[in-house]
Amino acid sequence: MAVGELADAYADPALGSFDLDFHVDGVRVRRPLGVCWDSCFEQVEPVRSFRWGKGGDSFAGWYYASTTSDHVGYESWLERDRLILLDGDPDVAGIASQPFWLHWHDGERKRRHAPDYFVRLADGRGRVVDVRAGDQIDEASAEAFAATERACRAVGWEFVRVGVPDPVLMANMRWLSRYRRRRCGLRRDVADRLRNVFTEPTPLLDGAVRAGDPLLVLPVLFHLLWSSVLVTDVTSQLLDSDSRVQTARGRSWAS
Repeated sequence: MAVGELADAYADPALGSFDLDFHVDGVRVRRPLGVCWDSCFEQVEPVRSFRWGKGGDSFAGWYYASTTSDHVGYESWLERDRLILLDGDPDVAGIASQPFWLHWHDGERKRRHAPDYFVRLADGRGRVVDVRAGDQIDEASAEAFAATERACRAVGWEFVRVGVPDPVLMANMRWLSRYRRRRCGLRRDVADRLRNVFTEPTPLLDGAVRAGDPLLVLPVLFHLLWSSVLVTDVTSQLLDSDSRVQTARGRSWAS
């Protein structure tokens, strides 16, 4: 945030209305939003434990994020799917779950809300993400999301409330996420051949065969697609042998 933008942010009256409760070096602290907004929230520990509901529809767990080389928690399949999408986004540099409690007073009573994720983008900006299907938002949740958006706007963070992702996109990203770990891209020689083969749009399997033994090549190919070194359409149809794949412009290879 530029100096002028920072001055404008500190003039926002919302800064006096919100506190953040989060971990610093293993210690819980509570501080005004205006003095702690520049903390590394993408690295903090969750402020509350994840709930495993017996016999419920939700399922909590830990997802290994290639972006952070660490595990990130989730409390439902919907949150897990959003983690996969965040992890596969080349613009995302850091992710933390349940990063802080946001405290405020709504005029009648004290309120608090723990957003699902804090995301650090590659350009340094912050993004707060709440995951909730549209038909699951009650009045209290809507008020919490509105307050969170207001707090984010005051310090120049983005706020997004996301719901159920597109099923085709999600199916493709779940598949590619199986190849997200660095070990799938260790064969740099194969990766270099694939980048050359797919200089122009080429069917996936045809290109894999041209690069070598498909049993060896395909894991590397899927890792490069996950890493956005290779690109294909993951939104309109399921990945198959005829999917057109091309080397991304301006993307350098890193395993």
